[in-house]
Amino acid sequence: MVKKDFIDTCTFSKNEMQYLADLGLKIKEAINHGYYPQLLKGKSLGMIFDQTSTRTRCSAETAMTELGGHALYLAPGQIQLGKNGHEGLADTSHALGDLVDIIGVRTASQEDIVEIAQNSHAPVVNFMSDDDHPTQALGDLITIKEFLPEGKRLSDIKLVFVGDATQITISALFLCAKMGMHFVQYGPKSKWIPRDIYNKANKIAEKNGGSITLSEDESSLQNADFIYTDVWYGLYDHELEKDEYMKTFYPKYQVNDELLAKTGNPNVKFMHCLPANRGEEVSAAVLDGEQSIAWQQAANKKTAMRAVFVYLLNSKFTDMSDSSQKAIKYKYKEELAYLLAQRP
Repeated sequence: MVKKDFIDTCTFSKNEMQYLADLGLKIKEAINHGYYPQLLKGKSLGMIFDQTSTRTRCSAETAMTELGGHALYLAPGQIQLGKNGHEGLADTSHALGDLVDIIGVRTASQEDIVEIAQNSHAPVVNFMSDDDHPTQALGDLITIKEFLPEGKRLSDIKLVFVGDATQITISALFLCAKMGMHFVQYGPKSKWIPRDIYNKANKIAEKNGGSITLSEDESSLQNADFIYTDVWYGLYDHELEKDEYMKTFYPKYQVNDELLAKTGNPNVKFMHCLPANRGEEVSAAVLDGEQSIAWQQAANKKTAMRAVFVYLLNSKFTDMSDSSQKAIKYKYKEELAYLLAQRP
C-alpha cells in the first residue's frame, strides 16, 4: 500500500474526511461503552515537538495508548536534530521512519514537515505548523457533526470565524470549502486571509457547493450556526504585541453575548481551538456558557487522532472470534470491522 501522510487540511478528499469523522465517532462510541478496540496494538508513534503543546500532545499519546499502541515524546535537545544536534532533517526522518510506525510533528515550518514526510518510510502527521493544523480541522468536523442543528446537513452550515487569520482560520477555511459549508471571516480587512489562500479555497468551495466570505460588516454574523475564534497574539514569535492587537480587534471582534446575539440564532454554538485568553478574543461568560462547545471540541482532538492513526496505518482486526467478549463489545467490533472494510 502506498504511504499516506496528513500534512495539511487539503490532503484528504471530501469522502476521506467524512470517513475519518465517521470512523472517529464510531471508535469514540465504542470506548464510551467500555470497549477499547486494539487497532494499534504493537504500533509506535514518534512525536517531534519544538513548540509547546497541551491538547495535541495529550490527545496523541492517549489515543495511541487506548488503542494498544505506544507514543514516544522526542523533546528538543534530546534527539540529534536542530540546534543541539548534528544530524540533518532528512537523515533523522529516514532513520526515525524505520524505527517507529508513524510520526507526528509540531514545528513552525510547514516546509520542514513536508521534508520529513518525503524522507520517512512511516506516515507523517502535521501536529501544527504556522500554516496549518489539519488534526484540529478533523476534530472540528467531528464536533460540528456532533452538534449539527436538527434538520440541517453539513452543506447547510454557516461557520463564522471572528478575528485574525491564523493557521486555525486557514484550517477551518479549507475544511468548510472541502465539505461544502459556508465560511465567513469576520474581522478587520488588514487581517483577512491572504488573497492566494482565499483563491485556492474558493475554487474548492465552488466545486463542493460551499462559499467563502470576508467581511468587516457585522451583518455577516447573521444566521451563523457556529461562531469560531482564536487568540489574537501571544503564542508565536511573529505575532504582534498585546497592545497593538487589542487596538486592532477589541471590542468589536470579541466574542461575547452581544456578538452572539447579532447572529439572530439563539442556538448558535461557540468554538475555540484553545488555549483562550479570557476577556480578550472571548468573554469568560461565553467560553463557560451553555452555547460553548469549546471543551467538547478539545476532547475531540483525541477522537480525530484515533481515526487518523488507524487510517494511516491501515489497521484491521486480525481476529474476529470474540466468544469471550460481552455482547456490547462484539457489536462495536463488528461495526468497526465493517467501517474499516469501507476505507476509501
